[in-house]
Amino acid sequence: MAKSPKVKAPRFAEQARVILPGSEKAAAENAVHVKATPAAAQVTVSLIIRRKEQLKFDMRGGRNFGPVRLSRAEYKKHHSADPDALKLAKAFGKEFNLKVEDDPTSAIRRTVQLTGSAADIQKAFGVELNQKTIDGVEYRVREGGIHLPESLSGSVLAVLGLDNRPQAKPHIRFRRAKPETGLEPAAAAPASYTPPQVAQAYQWPSTATGAGETIGIIELGGGYRTADLDAYFKTLGLAAPSITAVSVDKGKNAPSNASGADGEVMLDIEVAASVAPGAKVVVYFTPNTDQGFTDAITTAVHDATNNPSVISISWGGPEANWTAQAMTALDAACQSAAALGVSITVAAGDNGSSDGLTGNNVDFPASSPHVLACGGTKLDANGSTLISEVVWNELANNDGATGGGVSNQFPQPTWQATANVPKPSGSTGGRGVPDVSGDADPNTGYTIRVDGETTVIGGTSAVAPLWAGLIAVANQQLGTKVGFIQPAIYAAKAASAFNDITEGNNPAFSAGPGWDACTGLGSPKASALIPLLAPSGITPGPAPTPTPAPVKKKKKKKAAKAAPVEKKASKKASGKKSGKKASSKKAGKKADKKASGKKADKKSFGKKSGKKVSGKKADKKKSGKKESKKSSGKKKKKK
Repeated sequence: MAKSPKVKAPRFAEQARVILPGSEKAAAENAVHVKATPAAAQVTVSLIIRRKEQLKFDMRGGRNFGPVRLSRAEYKKHHSADPDALKLAKAFGKEFNLKVEDDPTSAIRRTVQLTGSAADIQKAFGVELNQKTIDGVEYRVREGGIHLPESLSGSVLAVLGLDNRPQAKPHIRFRRAKPETGLEPAAAAPASYTPPQVAQAYQWPSTATGAGETIGIIELGGGYRTADLDAYFKTLGLAAPSITAVSVDKGKNAPSNASGADGEVMLDIEVAASVAPGAKVVVYFTPNTDQGFTDAITTAVHDATNNPSVISISWGGPEANWTAQAMTALDAACQSAAALGVSITVAAGDNGSSDGLTGNNVDFPASSPHVLACGGTKLDANGSTLISEVVWNELANNDGATGGGVSNQFPQPTWQATANVPKPSGSTGGRGVPDVSGDADPNTGYTIRVDGETTVIGGTSAVAPLWAGLIAVANQQLGTKVGFIQPAIYAAKAASAFNDITEGNNPAFSAGPGWDACTGLGSPKASALIPLLAPSGITPGPAPTPTPAPVKKKKKKKAAKAAPVEKKASKKASGKKSGKKASSKKAGKKADKKASGKKADKKSFGKKSGKKVSGKKADKKKSGKKESKKSSGKKKKKK
């Protein structure tokens, strides 16, 4: 019996069109129409393709009925792009005269890039492209939904890059000398810390280096200058880190000026690399679009060459400003990271519970259930003694506040079931933000060097790389990647490993015992937390010793030279020298008490380093060697 001839599917151009779910994009606010996008203009889009097998939601990595942690080989075998869907997407592109970009990582990243003229792109995706100016800058804009041939339904999950409006903002806050004016030099700052000082306050292990680990950083603009990094790390008494720049979607390291995105880039690098000084840093530069953002994350997660074990993200925007398809695509990339044991830390936002809009909103990608959302506090510490810590909220002074609240997009994860997360404002959602926190108030900010200037910077942008550095250190200490840590940190036994923030608001939500929508579980007690992060099946070693306060050298220093703060502070902050004289059990509370007094203060290591020449600290230095010797037998009053 003769076989029936194979029925050929109709050409894509002849098929009925369906709207790609979640692709509807709202009209751009305050946009001024310029013209239709020129027909010959070249446009590149990224198509996100379905997986072979779905990753199970809410697991600590892994797949349905499979191991908790996947190897890259197993991930490629089971969870890369479905080959039939991949083939279909490429055939679709070719039919509409679109070039399929050559990319050896296309299947594992589940991404097909198509390039063609605006005229062909509009026909292929059933959209209209126009040029509009927003805040004086011209962008390519599309509005409404994306229309695909019905045979692509379910195979193509997102089409990114048709619109190149900025998708996110850096969550960074510069300290201002006066309202609405410029940057404040570190020397004039009433309170600031170097990143190693913040790490000491949070009980970083004395041997903390993160050696052998790589920290990935996603940047949607700006750049770094090697000369600035060399100068900065010299003041900290640390070797400059190994930095690699990776271009994604033609993004590049492009430093400009201190008040722009350079501040974000330098803050991220300098914080992460100084609290994990043995780790390498890889910066993924990409355009500030939903396409660039997602492509950068998939590139970093599947970068088998640089192999980052943790990725830091300090950019984001309110969930309401994203299309559902873009959030789904980016979240899926973060889920892949969790499956592969790659941690992702994300800033929770700097505009309080509103996230800069009306009502309560949370920031994405911090609201993804597959990332560690990082909120902000106002820190008062002296060496390894944490004096006080409250919610960062300076909205009254136009200096920002920590983001936090409840997602309207993502459901509550099982590991937050007992966290008493408030109900979402919408009919869907439930994921509480943030998970953890750290110093973010620019008034107790970080001493940072950017474009030849030393200044003080805050924002939850500082907290994401801080936690990324902590995770790099944990990976080194435990000898394995801790990966997706939420199930571990939300467990009841982890409560004692956090400084629970119970004072302040953001302002719709208030801090209280346990998890709250301002500071999450709290800021870390790193040495107590690290042993709890070991994945199941891994036996953690002994609890690491917290970094003790630095010991004062016999040689007297002049108290008059107060700036830049970090020059004196950080040579003792690196962990190598700071642990020599205070070891073992005395590196805990007893060492902390002694360190918080004369020793830490005289080296400007802990308590608000911008104040190091005032009050009792300055008086002691002025009194010379005799006073120093006498004071060694006394306990200085704690603040």
